[in-house]
Amino acid sequence: MPQPFPDAAHHHGDDGLRGRTVVLIGGGSGIGLRVAHRAAAAGARVVLGGRTPERLAAAAEQVGEAATWRTVDVTDRDSLAGFFAELDRVDHLFTTAASYRVGPMLKLSDEDAESPFASKFWGQYHAVRLAAPKMAADGSVVLMSGAAGARPPAPAPAYAACNAAIEGLGRGLALELAPVRVNVVSPGTVDGDLWARRPVEARDAAFEQYRRDTVLHRLGTEDEIAHAVLFLFANGFTTGSTLYPDGGYTLR
Repeated sequence: MPQPFPDAAHHHGDDGLRGRTVVLIGGGSGIGLRVAHRAAAAGARVVLGGRTPERLAAAAEQVGEAATWRTVDVTDRDSLAGFFAELDRVDHLFTTAASYRVGPMLKLSDEDAESPFASKFWGQYHAVRLAAPKMAADGSVVLMSGAAGARPPAPAPAYAACNAAIEGLGRGLALELAPVRVNVVSPGTVDGDLWARRPVEARDAAFEQYRRDTVLHRLGTEDEIAHAVLFLFANGFTTGSTLYPDGGYTLR
């Protein structure tokens, strides 16, 4: 059952994060790390989770004394169970950790085609399931989807379907977990850590295509996506919604 509302008056805006526990699986880099910085600046305690101890330790040092870290693998349910067993309370949860392959149905192996669901969909599903008994009643979950679920940029049907399924999961969980709020952030292409690890030629081609395809004709930043996540954490009247910080990509 959700934990009771805190004794303090119910807050809105970033100030409502003061003294709260924000759990960020995948918080050692990229968008998750930017959320960690913003949440800590708003007065939250931040718990970073991920598979790489060195990266998590470095991220926690960047964020400062508000941050702690623990290793966790979202594809390993025992690992997830152990991670949440060590937490007394979860006020807000955001999971960006995922590893998968993307490509056309006729070219991918079955294992690669299933990988977005195995990691991104079921990883988030089980993280929420294990966090739910410790969620504060006025807390929230933000799921990570992607604009490809609404507008596939290329033949990658399993990946597009996974992102669309996550949006449906958010609506279903909003009903089941209420009054805990559940929303989805569905970004477009972001010039950040994820793409920095990919081959330069592929990255440049994808970036140029995205600029052409968006209303704003530019890429997003990790901090812009983090800002959207903080909004969904803090706005007490938003649940079951999907927010598209995508520069208007889904409109074209």
